[in-house]
Amino acid sequence: MAAEAGDQGAHDDREPAQKVITVLEPADEYPHEPDEAQNYNESMYLNAFDLGSEAGGWFRLGNRVNEGYAEMSVCIYLPDGRVGFMFDRPKITSNDEMNAGGLRIDVHEPFEHLSVHYDVKVCLLETPGDMADPRRAFAENPLVPASVDIDWLGVSPMYGGKPQYADGRELEQEAGSSFAKAHYEQHCRTTGTITVGDEALDIAGFGLRDKSWGPRYWQAIAWYRWLPIVFGDDFAMMVSLVARDRERPPSAGGMVLSDGAYHLITDCTIDADWDEKGEQTGLRCWAKTDEREYEVSGEVISMIPLRNRRKSPDGEQLQTRITEAMTRYECDGRRGMGMSEFLDQVVDGHPVGVPREQD
Repeated sequence: MAAEAGDQGAHDDREPAQKVITVLEPADEYPHEPDEAQNYNESMYLNAFDLGSEAGGWFRLGNRVNEGYAEMSVCIYLPDGRVGFMFDRPKITSNDEMNAGGLRIDVHEPFEHLSVHYDVKVCLLETPGDMADPRRAFAENPLVPASVDIDWLGVSPMYGGKPQYADGRELEQEAGSSFAKAHYEQHCRTTGTITVGDEALDIAGFGLRDKSWGPRYWQAIAWYRWLPIVFGDDFAMMVSLVARDRERPPSAGGMVLSDGAYHLITDCTIDADWDEKGEQTGLRCWAKTDEREYEVSGEVISMIPLRNRRKSPDGEQLQTRITEAMTRYECDGRRGMGMSEFLDQVVDGHPVGVPREQD
């Protein structure tokens, strides 16, 4: 399928050959031939939540085949506030499949049906905030057997794809400042089971999945706020603010699923409540589409802080903080669940998108 870039909120008056369109094909659900960029990344992310038990999780594989490894993450939120977490960088030699470190993502029918299987271990955290220091967290908390078998069934159209010129030429991109050259998302119904130690959870609810490919450094964005939310198979949304640098205001984006269609968000605000560590505890969101405005409130149920570190070519140590919070949402009198994922570069010990008074 193909959609003009205007369907993603932009207007393009250039000549036909220069016009930018967004393209998405069923083959994009499967791994691509990697770019030559050293930091090529092909990643799939899926989350799932049971609204009754307020349990769930998210699962991600990012193949970095040109660097010889994958990024594998499993995060399980238990109803009592504990979190089971595992991260690994297993070695890979090809980009032929999404299967590394015990986590496998299968595409059964493009745009319709995917599944996740995991059967290894997780670090079981009584205090999820311990993961701010991962070395200590893994040393001081138990590793327990864990398994995941969940199916994702699409309940929405696809959102996003690969921007390119109408004549098929790719957009020029600087690998060192790239986060992805293509990205898409979809809301889903989710069914399956999660086990952590002796505890088994039935997951019968909803979630969101996304896929990206192209060069990526986690340090390519100053900060973002990403809210994937599901109230039911008839009402869901994704709201985002993305600040490419610290000087310019963030870009608003996202969509609302209503009446079986996605309605693009043209403007939004996200105001967070913070604790003493500058981590979100709740939020208020306003989002506008061409049809109407939405007021959304969010309360963090359980949160785990993660990080990514990399040395720049000149030897500077770069650090990115990502706070991953399972969040309870309310909008239009309905209760839903999802994530509040906040990414910030850490400069002089401070997450750049967090107000200074929260230090």
